[in-house]
Amino acid sequence: MRRILRRVRADATAVHDADPAAKSRLEVLLCYPGLHAVWAHAVANAVWNAGFRLSARVLSQLVRFLTGVEIHPAATVGRQVVVDHGMGVVVGETAEVGDRVHMYHGVTLGGNSPEPVKRHPTVEDDVTIGANATILGDLTVGEGARVGAGAVVADDVPPGATVVGVPAERVDDANPTDSGGEDDRATANDD
Repeated sequence: MRRILRRVRADATAVHDADPAAKSRLEVLLCYPGLHAVWAHAVANAVWNAGFRLSARVLSQLVRFLTGVEIHPAATVGRQVVVDHGMGVVVGETAEVGDRVHMYHGVTLGGNSPEPVKRHPTVEDDVTIGANATILGDLTVGEGARVGAGAVVADDVPPGATVVGVPAERVDDANPTDSGGEDDRATANDD
């Protein structure tokens, strides 16, 4: 029981700290459907792993109806995951979501294969995924990465990188000397 209470407290604190509109942890506990969806997923996942797969799917669909967040009961979801506003979030069957991931509304962690294989993304710890971002396939979004709103990601994202656009491209400067930046242009103009 203490373990459950610690998780409830940690999850509520993570949401409270991530959302300046949250005025209290009690408000978070009562009024944040993304948090309710994550907690319900933990139950559905336990039911799925116990072999009651249809029951787990029915529970996950009920949660989808109530919260607007669809997390397949076989997906792996870490601790202190924040689903901000939540509506329209979809997390596929073989998706893996690490700890302290922050997802905004409309995020899709989708598959790209009809085969029963690992076909959904792995999102490592401390990742932020902007509103309406779509991440497709068996790829990895590295620890601490940021995916911009509306981005469509179809390739791995390195740890700490920021990607935006359709298709998503890295916009942070991974290696300033290889960027073809201003110094290279100035040299080219001197010719």
